[in-house]
Amino acid sequence: MGEAFFTVKKRSGKSKARIGEINTVHGKVTTPAFITAGTKGTVKSLSPQDLKNIGTQFVFVNTYHLVTHPGISVIEKAGGIRNLSQFNLPLMSDSGGFQVFSLAQNKRQAKIHGEEEPLVIKISEDGVIFRSVYDGQKIEFTPEKSMEYQQKIGADIIMAFDECTYYPATHEYAEKAMERTHKWLKRCVKYHVKNRAIDSVPGFIPASAPNVRAVGIPFIRATYRADKYPQYLYGVIQGGIYEDLRKKSAQFISKQDVAGVAIGGVSVGENKKEMREQVAWIAPYLPADKPVHLLGVSGFDDILDLVVHGIDTFDCVEPTRMARMGVIYGSKKNNEIDITKSIYKSDLSKVDEDCDCYACQNFTKAYLYHLFKQRELLGYTLATIHNLTIMEKYFVLIRELIKNDQI
Repeated sequence: MGEAFFTVKKRSGKSKARIGEINTVHGKVTTPAFITAGTKGTVKSLSPQDLKNIGTQFVFVNTYHLVTHPGISVIEKAGGIRNLSQFNLPLMSDSGGFQVFSLAQNKRQAKIHGEEEPLVIKISEDGVIFRSVYDGQKIEFTPEKSMEYQQKIGADIIMAFDECTYYPATHEYAEKAMERTHKWLKRCVKYHVKNRAIDSVPGFIPASAPNVRAVGIPFIRATYRADKYPQYLYGVIQGGIYEDLRKKSAQFISKQDVAGVAIGGVSVGENKKEMREQVAWIAPYLPADKPVHLLGVSGFDDILDLVVHGIDTFDCVEPTRMARMGVIYGSKKNNEIDITKSIYKSDLSKVDEDCDCYACQNFTKAYLYHLFKQRELLGYTLATIHNLTIMEKYFVLIRELIKNDQI
């Protein structure tokens, strides 16, 4: 038998925090861990080699965005997004539910976090039909379609199709959305049981290795296995800001035939206290033997406060987005800086004296200030390298605190 998908290596003697290991065909991930946003099949401004140098363990891709562009047919022809993008890392994908539902609740075409909005045509109990903002084509998202799309994308970990409840939804609406999410999970599980393994999705192994064949796409040299490898399905807990619904959803999701559990619908407008409460409510119902992922959270204080409830992985666009805005994370607590401020114009000190990333070892604050003021793309790259390095180091610290029963 192969290795278990998830293994707990150390449980804290002080809380529900734990150190674990997620095992996929494309690599192992030591948890707690941060999953870097590779929304559209790229970590903005970085190359795959940059990610390797940073020590990135895991990348998160967005199903809605990849379906709209470059499109599932292109991704399928390439043998998966890993092959197209040259990501040589474990991948997690979302279901597309956040984009196609959270933006449509009020029947408006609002933008969230600056991303393109779906032009919704029809919402029903079966799913959503929307029109692509790129070519006007109708695209359907149902539980089965979401599973199919994610299978073709080729992520190692996939999410069940869910409805992300808008904030602040009424209890009545939040309950309906939760029940719909539960029904859809059963359909996702049914589809997934028949399609747990993927044929011929990139494995990035040497072409000389047995049982492999070259991908027939010009200019792409990656290879992939001709055998099958499993995808792991997570169910998503919903319920809005209501304690009774959150607990009910957590109990339901944890009992289903899923490899892991994700917590959705947090950090969508509520304050930090409300967000922490939502996680604390369901902590007693989270599985002890399955990984738990928290969608869309990356604040340093949030991470420290939430790993104690048994959260294993986190994802968020904030570290990379803030980097492109010129916000540079500090190695020490609460000492981030805005590199676009004029006080750094002549500052020839290192970007961060306590960081050994490529940006900090080679460049100064004055140079990054210059790059940002001139809108030079290298500035975004260097700031992103630094912020992601700080995130990885922070999770090393988190794991050390758990190891020593300090949290």
